[in-house]
Amino acid sequence: MTTFDVPSYLEELSKTIQELPLQSINDLVRVFFQAYESDRTIYLFGNGGSAALASHMTCDLGKGTAPGNGGQRLRAVALTDNVALITAWANDTRYESIFAEQLENLLQPGDVAFAISASGNSPNILAALNFARQAGAITAGISGFKGGKMKSLCDICVVVPSDNMQIIEDLHLSIAHAVFRALRHGIQQSKRACRVAGK
Repeated sequence: MTTFDVPSYLEELSKTIQELPLQSINDLVRVFFQAYESDRTIYLFGNGGSAALASHMTCDLGKGTAPGNGGQRLRAVALTDNVALITAWANDTRYESIFAEQLENLLQPGDVAFAISASGNSPNILAALNFARQAGAITAGISGFKGGKMKSLCDICVVVPSDNMQIIEDLHLSIAHAVFRALRHGIQQSKRACRVAGK
């Protein structure tokens, strides 16, 4: 029987952190900042723990970047939050359609479709990314393992180099927080520069 202990898990987590693709994470910050500057919307989606992260990340992006004194705000929407709509699409069509159908109502060219999937192979994630590409959106996501099928559907895909689901989910949250902090800083700097320029 294989033994498991907490220190070995944390050691694996620490090792994987050192192997994260930092350039891809920075590219994700850039795409989100461009969405803010262009007044586009970021749509986030995932299943299970990734659905919870989509909601969490949407809260951070929407509230955490909001200026305290008015001004432009980042628009972020979690497609995981309307349970009635999700179950209606799942019941009346198929579960694979729950995100793509919502995007068909909402998505505009230049918006960002942001997928969260540890495996990168969830059929409803792939369907949503396929639709988003056809609709002229920027597609991005975070995954694990080797990126799965979603990697080829994303303009930017941050792949956590691990085959341990819990390590992948831990680092997805860390990436989400790192992206949020960098994005918030960028937005604050942009606002300061505009104030200095009198815009």
